[in-house]
Amino acid sequence: MLTIGVDTGGTFTDFTFVHGPDTGTYKTLSTPHNPAEAVLSGLRHILALRMPGTDLRQADMAVVHGSTVATNAILERKGVSTALVTNEGFTDVIEIGRQNRAALYDLHYRRQAHIVPADLRFGVPGRITAEGETLTPFDEAEAARVVERIKASGAKSVAVCFLFSFLDPTHERRMGEMLRDLGLPVSLSSEILAEFREFERTSTTVVNAYVSPIMTRYLTDLQQGLGSGTGRADGTGAGLRIMQSNGGSISADTAMRESVRTILSGPAGGAVGALALGRAAGFDKLITFDMGGTSTDVSLMDGGLPLTMESSISGYPVKVPMIDIHTVGAGGGSIASMDPGGALAVGPESAGADPGPICYGRGGKRVTVTDANLFLGRIVPERFLGGGMALDVDGARQGIERLARELGLGPAELAEGVLAVANANMERAIRVISVEKGFDPREFTLLSFGGAGGMHCAELARLLGMPEVLVPVDPGILSATGMLMADVVKDYSRTVMRPAAEFTGQALEDAFVALEQEGLAELATEGVPQERVVHERFLDMRYQGQSFEIVVPFGPDMAERFQTLHEQRYGYRNADKPVEVVNVRLRSRGTADRKEPVPGMNGGEAISSAARLGSQKAIFEGVSLDTAILDRMALMPGNRFTGPAIVTEYTSTIVVPPKAEVRVDPWSNLIMRIG
Repeated sequence: MLTIGVDTGGTFTDFTFVHGPDTGTYKTLSTPHNPAEAVLSGLRHILALRMPGTDLRQADMAVVHGSTVATNAILERKGVSTALVTNEGFTDVIEIGRQNRAALYDLHYRRQAHIVPADLRFGVPGRITAEGETLTPFDEAEAARVVERIKASGAKSVAVCFLFSFLDPTHERRMGEMLRDLGLPVSLSSEILAEFREFERTSTTVVNAYVSPIMTRYLTDLQQGLGSGTGRADGTGAGLRIMQSNGGSISADTAMRESVRTILSGPAGGAVGALALGRAAGFDKLITFDMGGTSTDVSLMDGGLPLTMESSISGYPVKVPMIDIHTVGAGGGSIASMDPGGALAVGPESAGADPGPICYGRGGKRVTVTDANLFLGRIVPERFLGGGMALDVDGARQGIERLARELGLGPAELAEGVLAVANANMERAIRVISVEKGFDPREFTLLSFGGAGGMHCAELARLLGMPEVLVPVDPGILSATGMLMADVVKDYSRTVMRPAAEFTGQALEDAFVALEQEGLAELATEGVPQERVVHERFLDMRYQGQSFEIVVPFGPDMAERFQTLHEQRYGYRNADKPVEVVNVRLRSRGTADRKEPVPGMNGGEAISSAARLGSQKAIFEGVSLDTAILDRMALMPGNRFTGPAIVTEYTSTIVVPPKAEVRVDPWSNLIMRIG
């Protein structure tokens, strides 16, 4: 079977494939107006290489796809008209929220209108208590009237969130049955997020209802384009699978119902791939740096994938488990301009794929980070995308010179300034996930990937005092590669609110067993046999009286584990304070078949003549230096060299600054030591 990972980015759509013993990669420009066009075009290209004459609809092929469709729908507010049904008297909880102000000192701040307007929020009598008992019966007659009002409203999707439905979902399920008779997609909070905190639960359910029809339309179109090549018609089994934000994959059918779980699916694939490659190379303390054409994603991994349940998107809390990734608007396509004060600004606006940077020759007129790198000689035009994409060097130069005149700077000074501003933005992002959370970045290795990461990683490591940078083979498509490494993952949680001293023994075991049975049943529908299922247990714990919890991996002496994590995060522990268990949490994984990387044969320290492609002038700190051009594919394990150098490969360019020392490890990773 031909197995393909596909990552849709803002500028490029990346592909990696495994076909028997062979592997390969491909990149093509994204098609923002319809992302499926680039996906299907790339799949046809790979199929023509690997199975000439085979129709896409008939190919024996499995696809794992990371999509930005749900993300863009919420960011651009292009989801469907969504109604909310909740308890009578609680229809405005979704707008009141926590009464936090995003910009506390901004006198002109105004909240955006909510994605569910007031006239699409409906209350129904009926109440479950905090103990899970029925206080007020569900009012069938009023619920029927609400159904008619929703039908008349023109809503295309409905979110249902009743108080304490995570303890007794009977009312929610009945409301869902009545609404589904309208033929509308319905999201129930007891199915999307069975936890306490009604605002976050309602918000997560509303976001799911808002984006699921958009995701369903996209995946249906994609399945139709793939035809029988996607496996079974329902999208399960070995066919089309979708990457989740938690680092696992799910069937297309599940992704249509629970689209909120796919919001950060692309970056999650990169994190999974980075952790696997970092571990294989002997590094378990990593800061990952994924710089693409539109944005940069960073994450800190202290031995494993960092998960968070406290994410938000466009101001809306989303409490499903996600890999803890911080994103900033700095990428190769980030636009450089003069701000109102006359200073140089870079990003967050991006040129994207269309028109793209000036040097792409697609009509772009505004200087970008990629144009600055090209002007400084840090990109080899003839080697960009393996020579498959011509660059407009003169156009980039003219754009740099034009902006330099506006700012009263020399062209080289401006180009280096563009990179310095972009690097400062990315440096701040790394400090958010490290220094601000009690971690010293100097104790970690920077693992760089993404199409633009290799041109900026050395300078970032220098700014942060990080001693080493690891750049894997084909860094520009690592997110797509990570998708092929991803397990099938299902996350479950239940709110229990029990004192930790009492919630032990059989009661605790029973809570986990119930979730594990649910996990086994759902993974079976995903095509995972029981012998490949692994359950990981967690407890959400806190001191009694606290407002937020810490997710604690399950094991002996949970109270001590909690105290240790609390002290690491907040700097203190209070052994005399009672501890409570808030949520029982389970992560069920269907383990994927992975090809373990095989170390290559040592080629000695000297670089072969085949790897030396020549040299060109490149500017570093205002000085133009002769810079070696090296072919990444011709470098051998054991090779060593010192910068300045430009290492080229199909998916990326790696810039080695002066005095930086590079060695090629047994897995062909470049390990760069910053001088």
